[in-house]
Amino acid sequence: MRLVTYNIEWFANLFDPADQLLLDDGPSGRYGVSRITQAEALRHVFQALDADAVLVVEAPNTGRQQRTIRALEAFAAWAGLRTASVAMGFANDTQQEIALLFDPTVLTARHSPQSRFDAPQFDGVFALDLDVDERVDQVRFSKPPLELEVQTAGGRKLHLIGAHLKSKAPHGAKDDAEVMRISIANRRKQLAQAIWLRRRISWHLEEGHDLLVMGDLNDGPGLDQYEALFGRSSVEIVMGDDLYDPHAHRQHQPRPSGLPNSARFFDRTSKRYFGALLDYAMISNGLRALRPRWRIWHPFEDAEIFGDTALREALLTASDHFPVSLDLDLD
Repeated sequence: MRLVTYNIEWFANLFDPADQLLLDDGPSGRYGVSRITQAEALRHVFQALDADAVLVVEAPNTGRQQRTIRALEAFAAWAGLRTASVAMGFANDTQQEIALLFDPTVLTARHSPQSRFDAPQFDGVFALDLDVDERVDQVRFSKPPLELEVQTAGGRKLHLIGAHLKSKAPHGAKDDAEVMRISIANRRKQLAQAIWLRRRISWHLEEGHDLLVMGDLNDGPGLDQYEALFGRSSVEIVMGDDLYDPHAHRQHQPRPSGLPNSARFFDRTSKRYFGALLDYAMISNGLRALRPRWRIWHPFEDAEIFGDTALREALLTASDHFPVSLDLDLD
């Protein structure tokens, strides 16, 4: 079974108010890329992935008129994908939803939100003292994680949490002091969200569930200088000692070299591209016996993909993130 997490930049811009694909030369949300060009690139990538399920991060919008499920079903039909069914959880107001596209002949998936005294439902409010001052934070998710109960055609039950934690970029800052203030506030909120998520993970593992945590955590050890103020990155908090992702694990090794990247951005100041590892597929210990194989579909770091010109160009056109796939020997 192949499971994928894929952050698709401005996927919502490819749909009209009735959730029909806009296959024209109008601008997409990607710089210099038309809607038809991005849509065709995404079709090529999805077909190459040939996944049994894809966690779509930044999925199309659910709002007054639009519906994420309807939009993704329309995309799957147009692209000729077998992942024709969609599951999602709580909608948000950012136009960046979290949803799972899946092949209904291989698995079923249903929204299964949980709540405990120490970790409320993800559409609620979480009160947390981060122990860095006397303040108690009242935390909300701008993008509530997606909690799914998944059952394979062979009858095995899994739990999947899809997450998109808040970015720490200091948007709107006018000077260095404001950059610092916004960055620390964003880091504080992100860590609180990571702790909230971690408490849900711990409950699942205490219950003996097979668990996958996938998505864009917008973080990694050493990603910014403000991490030292709080001691740990959100990735370390979420992963703990009982989830595993080889790419995240490599970042904890002494003097790591050749670290993988799952996203590629352009710095307009330096006029250079830079990479970051932001996307993860973490699994509980019980799933490690199923011969897991991870792959970041990076067009410049994966030799096979680099040699496939059409796929390489499609990946670069489709999004600023690249898919991360996880293959498991699972029926």
